[in-house]
Amino acid sequence: MQSAENKFARSIAQSTTTAYSIASVTVVYNAAGVLRRHLGSLKRQSCSLDEIVVVNNASSDNTASLLAAEFPEVTVLNLPENRGVGGGYAAGLAYTALNRKYDWIWLFDQDSVPAEDSLRLLLQGLRYFNGNSQTTAILAPVCIDAETQATCPGLSWRRGNLRSTAEDPDQPITLVDSVISSGSLIRREAVEAVGLPRADFFMDFVDYEHCLRLRRRGFAIAVVRDSHLEHRVGNPVKFNFLGRPKYWTDHAPWREYYKTRNEIFTIWQYYPTWRIKSFTLYRLARHAFVLMLFGKRKGTCLRMMYRGFVDGIAGRLGVRSLEL
Repeated sequence: MQSAENKFARSIAQSTTTAYSIASVTVVYNAAGVLRRHLGSLKRQSCSLDEIVVVNNASSDNTASLLAAEFPEVTVLNLPENRGVGGGYAAGLAYTALNRKYDWIWLFDQDSVPAEDSLRLLLQGLRYFNGNSQTTAILAPVCIDAETQATCPGLSWRRGNLRSTAEDPDQPITLVDSVISSGSLIRREAVEAVGLPRADFFMDFVDYEHCLRLRRRGFAIAVVRDSHLEHRVGNPVKFNFLGRPKYWTDHAPWREYYKTRNEIFTIWQYYPTWRIKSFTLYRLARHAFVLMLFGKRKGTCLRMMYRGFVDGIAGRLGVRSLEL
C-alpha cells in the first residue's frame, strides 16, 4: 500500500506535468554513435514530451539517415553549416520557444542520457517556489559522469567569482546563478525576455552567459536534487593534488580558444570591475598551470588560450579560423 506522502507526491507531479506543453531540443554533430541511446531515453520519460527536436549541425556521418530511418517522429532542423552549440541552441529555441510557443524547452547535448523520471522530477521542483514559480527560468538536474561519478555543480557568484555551489542534501532544490545547458529545462517566457543564446560564441560559455543574462533580469535558476542526468564532459583524468583526488579534462586546442575568449568577453562586458577581472585572470592562470602539468598539447593549447584572451578583450566573436 502506498503511503499518503507518496500519493501526495504523485498527485502533485501529475497536476504539474499536465499543465504545460514541453518540447526537447538536442544539438548534434556527427552523433550517429550516441543518438539511439539518447533519443531512447527521451521517449521513455515518465512525463511525455510533446515534440522531440534535433538540431543537426551539418553532420558528415550518417546522423541524418539514422534519424530518417529509425526516428521519423523526431523533428529535425538541418543547419547548412556547423554553428556549434551556440548556434544550435539558438536555432532550436527559436523554433520551439518563439515559433511553436511551448511552455518549457528541455535542452541537451547529444551524449546526455536523462533518467526516465528526470523530466517529471524537474517539473515537480516548481512546487518549492512558494507561489513565485513564474520567476523561475531554469530547472536543472544533477549531472553525473557515469565513469568517474563526478558531478557538474551549479555555479554561484561569491566574492566576485563564479564558484561551485554545494548541494544541501536536506533541500530539494538549490538556487544558483548558472548551470550547464545540457539537461536544463528552460521556460519560454524567460527566452522571450532575455533573448536566445549567443550564436556568435560558437562553443563554450554559451550556457553560463545565457544564465547570467537571466539572473540580471531577476529570473531564478534551480538545481533539482532528485532529477539526474548522465553527462560526460571530455575525457577526465584522475590525479591527486595535496592528497585530494582531482579530475583534469583534456580539451582540443580550439576548445581552449573558445573557452577563454567567451569567458573573457562575458566578464569584461558584464562585470567590468578590476576585482572580478583579477579573479578571472587568476582562474585562467591556474587552468594554464594545470594544463602544463597534464595537457597533451601544452604549447598549442597555451597559444590558443592567449589568442582567445586577446580576441575576448577586443570583442572578436563568431567562428574563427584557428591555425594550430
